[in-house]
Amino acid sequence: MSIEIKFILFQLVIILPFLTGYILKRFIKNTQDTAKKIIRVNLLSFEPLIVLWSIWGLSLSFDQLFLPLSGLALVLAGFLIGTITVMFTGRKDASRKTYLISSSLANHGFTMGGFICYLIAGEQGLGLSAIYTLYFLPYTFIFIFSYARSVSIAHFFSVKGFIENIFNLQNMPLHAVILAFFLHAIGLRRPDIKFPLDPLLIISIALYYFTLGLNFHFGDFRSTGKEQFLLSLTKFLILPLITFFILRTTGLDSVVKTIILIQSFMPAAIYSVVSSILFDLDSKLASTLFVVNTIVFLILVLPVLFFFRETIGFI
Repeated sequence: MSIEIKFILFQLVIILPFLTGYILKRFIKNTQDTAKKIIRVNLLSFEPLIVLWSIWGLSLSFDQLFLPLSGLALVLAGFLIGTITVMFTGRKDASRKTYLISSSLANHGFTMGGFICYLIAGEQGLGLSAIYTLYFLPYTFIFIFSYARSVSIAHFFSVKGFIENIFNLQNMPLHAVILAFFLHAIGLRRPDIKFPLDPLLIISIALYYFTLGLNFHFGDFRSTGKEQFLLSLTKFLILPLITFFILRTTGLDSVVKTIILIQSFMPAAIYSVVSSILFDLDSKLASTLFVVNTIVFLILVLPVLFFFRETIGFI
């Protein structure tokens, strides 16, 4: 299956389940509980298998370490910038957590960042983007989930809170990451068998976007204008500018720099919605922020990236 067909298929897997969830939610008594159960099924079954197989098959080198470290630096910077911009929103408690998580997590994966890297930097860009996203699951399950679950700042930073998060069954994808790196460390090669990676990936993505449709309300657009503006400012201006000026001072390979810069423009990630549903945060705010931020990226930011694709990076 070609990369173009995969991309079209994955976009259909995003749009159709989202619309299905949005249509069916009027027939479901408790959409929040239903979405939570679906997400847990995904975290306990499909996603761990996808993660284990994908990372186990990677060829890792020391030079490529800069890619996931850059991804981690970007999402941490987004979180820190969010702690400043959230003060202008007036959001408190669960809504404040939701906004901060949306400010941090970005769609660096195949369905957005990875494919843009492929279009601009070719197959090498796609491969490097896969390595770039190695930071994502450890960061999401150790930091973001722990932050979303914590009842207080003290619990968030405590040893007890850390241990509870690590051994939580909802963190099975993180356990799969640890197992994959362990298999790398002991030199056990991934078996050369036909593994249903694409079908599993399609099912996993479809389930997440179905739950997004269950929790999305068009009426929430009117009450989130300030949050939308501040989040877009963070994602599409502040973070890319910081990334650009830092990369100008480094001696990294030009293609590596281009991948990092492209990824710095990416919109909010679906996991911002997933975490808000799992831990009873403001799922309506998370869904609205995710949808609008993605639309702004596709309509305004993506055309600019392609128009300046010969000069915006370091190719």
